[in-house]
Amino acid sequence: MARRLEAAQLCHANGMQEPYLEAEYLVLHAFSIPLDTRPVKRPSPPADAEARVRRLLELRVHQRQPAPYVTGEAFFAGHRFLVDARVLIPRSRIENILDDPRGFSPWFPKGPPRRILDLCTGSGCLAIALALLLPHAKVDGVDLSGDALEVARLNRERFGLRDRVRLIASDLFAALKGDRYDLIVTNPPYVPQADFDALPPEYHREPAMALVAGEDGLALIGPILEQAPDHLNPGGLLICETGDDVQEILMRRWPDLPVEWLPFHFGGSGVFAVTRELLATWCQQHFP
Repeated sequence: MARRLEAAQLCHANGMQEPYLEAEYLVLHAFSIPLDTRPVKRPSPPADAEARVRRLLELRVHQRQPAPYVTGEAFFAGHRFLVDARVLIPRSRIENILDDPRGFSPWFPKGPPRRILDLCTGSGCLAIALALLLPHAKVDGVDLSGDALEVARLNRERFGLRDRVRLIASDLFAALKGDRYDLIVTNPPYVPQADFDALPPEYHREPAMALVAGEDGLALIGPILEQAPDHLNPGGLLICETGDDVQEILMRRWPDLPVEWLPFHFGGSGVFAVTRELLATWCQQHFP
């Protein structure tokens, strides 16, 4: 299968990153073996294993469906989530903060945040991963897409988090009047339209509204910067993903934006953090 995937010249960036890993993953799925629970003994193949493999190849090679849509699942922050074409495939760089042993302690030395907002939650993966990491926190997941919120609800039930993860239909902060948080995290749409048009077919299988953000990628990031201070508690923090290219666009537009770009082990950043106080002062100058 790996040779078939490689020969097809597929894009693996929103899947398992390279054809041999993806082939292994798809074969395990065909054999009904979860990727995160390898059996000690080699199991007998299901009676319809060959037909399953053919079906997976049809979806992946000929229809250019990303691997997570083919299997209906994706991994994020060490957890397995349900996904389909209603939601963006989880791949936020904010995952690296969750995997860091220090977590959010550099910004919250007195104790972890208790009220958290995941803005543009999509499948709910980040909101749920935060709730699992911080067992005393209550997390709101917000999205404009009703379809995405349906998937997020399925994931919330999967992890038994109805009491700590609230899902809200909202255009950014519109439905959150009066709500304030210690931490706001967001992986909003930030792909410029021209860049989206040039992406491989696999990306065009994902919801365009979860990716495209106007001509410069700032269509949502600008309003988030302007509105976030009104929804952060004193000492609160905004963490926002922009990607590397839009990071440069953002800093050219607002070179005095007082954010900290977070370094990651793979190089680059594409994720910034800023306190409520710094952002509020900056907003008074730019959004009077």
